[in-house]
Amino acid sequence: MTILITGATGLIGQEIVKQCHAAKINIHYLTTSKSKLSKEPNYKGFYWNPKENQIDHLCFQGVDAIINMVGASISKRWTDSYKKEILESRTQTAQLLQSTINLYNYKINQVVSASAIGIYPTSLINYYEETNTEISETFLGKVVHEWETAVDGFETLGCKVAKIRIGLVLAKDGGALPEIVKPIKYGFGAAFGSGKQWQSWIHVRDLASLFVFAVQHNFEGVYNGVAPNPVSNKELTKFAASLLERPLILPNIPKFVMKLVLGEMHILLFESQRVSSQKIEAEGFNFEFVNLQPALEDLLVV
Repeated sequence: MTILITGATGLIGQEIVKQCHAAKINIHYLTTSKSKLSKEPNYKGFYWNPKENQIDHLCFQGVDAIINMVGASISKRWTDSYKKEILESRTQTAQLLQSTINLYNYKINQVVSASAIGIYPTSLINYYEETNTEISETFLGKVVHEWETAVDGFETLGCKVAKIRIGLVLAKDGGALPEIVKPIKYGFGAAFGSGKQWQSWIHVRDLASLFVFAVQHNFEGVYNGVAPNPVSNKELTKFAASLLERPLILPNIPKFVMKLVLGEMHILLFESQRVSSQKIEAEGFNFEFVNLQPALEDLLVV
């Protein structure tokens, strides 16, 4: 089996590659950097430049499925120009892949694409399943909705399409966790706002496993990529401080302070989405990390 991965050199993409190779799955990957091109038998790189509408169409040769992880980070200040990049790096890339597959008449069985739980409106009481149709009115809600709509375009090419709505990804060397624990390490740890907002999280290894599982089992439709037991922001902060053996002596950090520091992207810290993992579990997927404490121990305890 051969899979084409976009975003293969990113945080989650690297873990997906590792797990694919462990399962004897060959990888083709797209990169915007010619210095990152590899020609190993099970790991072949192909150049693309989505901004210039350029892509090496040979990336699709012999490919059974696509795992689509590409997208500019949402963890940079949201200027107007960067907001445009966040959106277009998700929608235009999907359109470029589709037009190239169509032009050269490649037959791809399935596309499994990243999405995000940011599509769900913030709520302290709702428990979101994949059947929810309400869309958040935030910038992130708009981005995810347009992203998913762009990805649905693969269906017109005869592909099965699965979308994995990803929660807070916990990893040792990237993503949100190092940023969350940084102030805690220096004795400035505190919850944000009320601390009651839900954090639907997932360990990076489980998330990568989920993408591989989705390909191996030919998934179609929407799935939440979150662990079974979400926690509050206060619980997350307390668990991290306890494992790092640091006190939490500061009062909770008010919303207006973080808005001054981060601008519009401060909502990442205050949005609340309690999201269900029941659908993916019903498909037979088993999480390695069901509860937050073991996940943090794996990532934070040396």
